[in-house]
Amino acid sequence: MNNPATMARALRAAEICRERGMTQAQIAEAVGASQSQVSRILSGRGVRESRLLEAVCLYVERYGGRDVSVEAVRTNQEIVTAVQSVWDGSAAHAKALSTVIRSLAALAPSPSDSVQSKQRGKG
Repeated sequence: MNNPATMARALRAAEICRERGMTQAQIAEAVGASQSQVSRILSGRGVRESRLLEAVCLYVERYGGRDVSVEAVRTNQEIVTAVQSVWDGSAAHAKALSTVIRSLAALAPSPSDSVQSKQRGKG
């Protein structure tokens, strides 16, 4: 079953790709998928929540030249569930969680890291 929010997110990712000149092949290489899988997701055909859809949307949102939207965070059930399971509702705890989340940015690879890593594996 197609979730309207999931479909809207996939179509928004496709719009960002068009605006920023991102190719399906570039996205496929970065997330470890085939170009046809990326095409299916970005076209909205048969879109359902999956790890691949999440990976494609996150990659596009992050490297498409824009920040991740509030709506993208709200509709990511994995993030929502994780925060709900650990946050006690206090301001102090919110501040601590936000510090931890922001620190994760240091672990994020750049788009070129994915390509360089694959090239090292070939040679």
